[in-house]
Amino acid sequence: MKILRRILLIFLIVLMAAFFWLNANVFPAISGYGSKNLCSAIYLQHRKASKVIQEEFSTFPLSLGKFTHDPEDSSTYGSVLGFAGRKTIYRKGCGCTVLNDITEEELRAQKFDIPTPDRGELEQVPWPVGELSDDSIPSHIDTAALTEVMDEVMGLLKDDGVTRSTLASLVIYDGRIIAERYAEGFDKNTVMLGWSISKSLIAAMIGVVEYQQLIDIDEPAPVSEWKGTEKERITIRHLLQQTSGLDYTEIYDKPSSVVQMLFSEGDMAAYTAGLDLIHEPGAVYNYSGGNTNILSRIIRHTVGEDEYQAFPFEQFFHRINAYSFILEPDASGTYVGSSYSYAAARDFARFGLLLYHDGMWQGERILPEGWVEEATTPVPADPRDHYGYQLWLNGYTDSTRSSRWYPDVPKDMFIADGYNGQDIFIIPSKKLVVVRLGLEVMDENSFLRDVLQTIDESKN
Repeated sequence: MKILRRILLIFLIVLMAAFFWLNANVFPAISGYGSKNLCSAIYLQHRKASKVIQEEFSTFPLSLGKFTHDPEDSSTYGSVLGFAGRKTIYRKGCGCTVLNDITEEELRAQKFDIPTPDRGELEQVPWPVGELSDDSIPSHIDTAALTEVMDEVMGLLKDDGVTRSTLASLVIYDGRIIAERYAEGFDKNTVMLGWSISKSLIAAMIGVVEYQQLIDIDEPAPVSEWKGTEKERITIRHLLQQTSGLDYTEIYDKPSSVVQMLFSEGDMAAYTAGLDLIHEPGAVYNYSGGNTNILSRIIRHTVGEDEYQAFPFEQFFHRINAYSFILEPDASGTYVGSSYSYAAARDFARFGLLLYHDGMWQGERILPEGWVEEATTPVPADPRDHYGYQLWLNGYTDSTRSSRWYPDVPKDMFIADGYNGQDIFIIPSKKLVVVRLGLEVMDENSFLRDVLQTIDESKN
């Protein structure tokens, strides 16, 4: 009997320890992820809470969470078994923010002055400045085949039984929209979550600041916490190239730095800046959203508090006629450059076109001359040649087709890539910019290969 009681006691202790570990390390991620994404879906995409929960939170482990919406409070709340609660608050102009490390009153007291330019009659202005697209398709493009490719990527053809969960797909050839599709309930005006496309946007904003001669990317990164420490050797270039050497892990299916940062930290840049230095700066490539949030805060401190909130819009997005962008801040007021950008598919495509044109837009230089070439040069510390300045590369210097990330796509392709299949593909040699936004990763290589096969360059 004593042995049985001891076994039962040990079992209860282990069970309690497991619960406390889950409550500290796993439940907050479920609560925070669900609360944050539900809030943005409701207030930025104008979707019904019940539909979002059914479509996006019904699979394990998100199904463990309970998520509610308080329309009178402009907020959402998530918890798991009543524990690890996370509240997210919507504020007009800057989207949704998870409440961490400060009081709700302090968060609501923050003021965001986001410029809203006069967009005029954009529906009557030709793309890409406006929204009027040319319905004519170049004769060397097989329109029937392209239609079939778009049907398949949208999940309308399901012979293989695969549901692709694509929300938007857009193909730009030589600056012209040649194909465009949206899932039911979405259209060209619906803003969609870019996830890590945000990293590429922040890198480009660093380029804007560099072009304005406000920073030197080879100087020590201006991070106050690093002054007088060994971290002072970290440069802005190291942050861009993901070689800062900080002890950071970007893993989403278990407790990690990124999970802690996104869902439990009020100042995400400060959290990352406080991590230990475990590698010589520049020596080891390690993909890190924390590096990007430090870059976002560097922009804030460089342009100044009075200019920061409007800076991405006045100095970047609006200059490329991309008016739908929303950047969501953390509780400290810094834009979450690692993850939280929203825009319509066409505006993500405009960003792709800016990169395609080496940082030029309608005759105006936005990024430094040659910046895109520099940004798409492989990081020396990346043995696979798959990364530049917060942009993914197709194994840019690989000599063999089989060693590329996308073997059926030209090696000069580079990508602004986000979690669960948010992608802007830029293929300069084929005059293509392709945007695909979805709820899960698909066979992107096959999709791009099929798009390429609809273009007969010999007839051009």
